[in-house]
Amino acid sequence: MTTSTLPRDSYWQIATPVLFVILWSTGFIGGKLGLPYAEPFTFLLWRYGIVTVLLLAFALATRAPWPASPVQAVHIAVAGVMVNAIYIGGVFSAIYQGVPSGIVSLIVGLQPLFTAVVAGRLLGEKVSGRQWFGFGLGLVGVLLVLLDKISFAGGNRLGVLLSILALFGITAGTLYQKRFCSAMDLRSGGVIQFAASALVMAFAAPLTETMQVRWTATLLFAMAWLVLVLSLGAISLLNILIRHGAASRIASLFYLVPPVTSLLAFLVFGERLGMLAVAGMCVTVTGVALAVRK
Repeated sequence: MTTSTLPRDSYWQIATPVLFVILWSTGFIGGKLGLPYAEPFTFLLWRYGIVTVLLLAFALATRAPWPASPVQAVHIAVAGVMVNAIYIGGVFSAIYQGVPSGIVSLIVGLQPLFTAVVAGRLLGEKVSGRQWFGFGLGLVGVLLVLLDKISFAGGNRLGVLLSILALFGITAGTLYQKRFCSAMDLRSGGVIQFAASALVMAFAAPLTETMQVRWTATLLFAMAWLVLVLSLGAISLLNILIRHGAASRIASLFYLVPPVTSLLAFLVFGERLGMLAVAGMCVTVTGVALAVRK
């Protein structure tokens, strides 16, 4: 079959994961830009509040259907809190606490293995031997990419615990949404998820932070990027992937995030990118290809 005769949905099946990985990886870059000017929970409170207002206006304008029952709405809210509040909040807080981004990426990079272990029990997904090998190979590749960046200098136990909490959030959130919310409308469901996450941040920020914000051009750019590209773009793509794919295969895509983030950091911030990291990227891509291949 030639390229010109490929079905349109084949392009979609290829483009969606690629676009998701690229957009999701920019979240670490946006966080690095914005966190010097606002504490993590305060930053996320503003971010999720803005996203909620934008999505609500869009959902009302397009007459999006809302959950048929309060129970379904609660399921949607719980999944959103796990991904947006616990995962992203944990990652931002860990970096803010001084844990190097390499360590944070490595800890949350264990997600595909955790998801593969749990998916079989909760969702009845069968993980083949080839997929297990792909998961392991992907982890080795991530380790190679981050090896020259990993250092506990400046880190602390609280930050590491927050990274582990983030790992729990993205693993549980992906599985929970696949199990209970795979059919939700992305417009109304997004409103519920981000509103619930904003409420969590509204509770956490006053208790743990000063809530002071320095509104600079850099912060405004980071906020706009994270609102439009990450919250409205990447998370919508993640919800689509969860709806149409196996949880274990979707989770394997997160192995590609640290390599792509390292490449973006090299291009944007001039961070070092050695041959070992390039080799690790190749290993990671091979592992993910084995894990997602049907």
